[in-house]
Amino acid sequence: MTSSTIPMWTGREKSSIHSWGKGYSTSCRNPTWQDGNANKQTRIKELWFIPDDWPGHPLDLFTYPEHYSEDLDCVYIPHGVIMDRTERLARNILDDLGDHDIVVLCVLKGGFQFCADLVDCIKVLCRNSNKTLPMRVDFIRLKSYLNDQSTPDLHIVGADNLSVLNGKAIVDTGKTMKTLLDHVEAFKPKMIKVAGLLVKRVPSGTGYLPDYVGFEISNRFVVGYALDYNEYFRDLNHICVISDRGKQKYKI
Repeated sequence: MTSSTIPMWTGREKSSIHSWGKGYSTSCRNPTWQDGNANKQTRIKELWFIPDDWPGHPLDLFTYPEHYSEDLDCVYIPHGVIMDRTERLARNILDDLGDHDIVVLCVLKGGFQFCADLVDCIKVLCRNSNKTLPMRVDFIRLKSYLNDQSTPDLHIVGADNLSVLNGKAIVDTGKTMKTLLDHVEAFKPKMIKVAGLLVKRVPSGTGYLPDYVGFEISNRFVVGYALDYNEYFRDLNHICVISDRGKQKYKI
């Protein structure tokens, strides 16, 4: 799982929410998923499903840094679509958690952009709503990828005093998120919710899905919108599919 989600939760006397993200498609669906850990059904609101055969958009329809001109295959999710979807997630979160006092835990590094935009959307909605959602923000760093492969080792840095709402951008196998949730639950928050921008369909997945999902995507390695490949591509506004040339160029 690469870091581009935003986990969110609150302390003993508060509620909590996690956020994650990745995906774009031509259709929407609203399924019910099985949560294996709790053996319960979790309804994912308005999940935006991107099919496996989605080719993405041609690069020449968009602007992007010239230094990546030969390193990308396509624009998978345009920045404007990401922002509109993030605003919808913020509205769902406010509807469900409004008037709770929460802590937002931003999962670095890949989750920082999604977290910042999600928090901004919630703040705007609070200014124009009879509900309010007091938020504090904290940060934690997870590292589990080398090149385009998830590694068995997960490194957690920060979050010594967890009372937060956390967010991550991508959920694929779900193993990293399960480890993080186990870590958070040790602080005994009243409630934990997870929001993810992207969820990948992977054969080796645990079946875990966040409470709030932006997009469900195929098992393709995507970059941009703070998602990286060995620290490159974080300066892309769009979510793009990296090319084979790009993988070789920035491989370590």
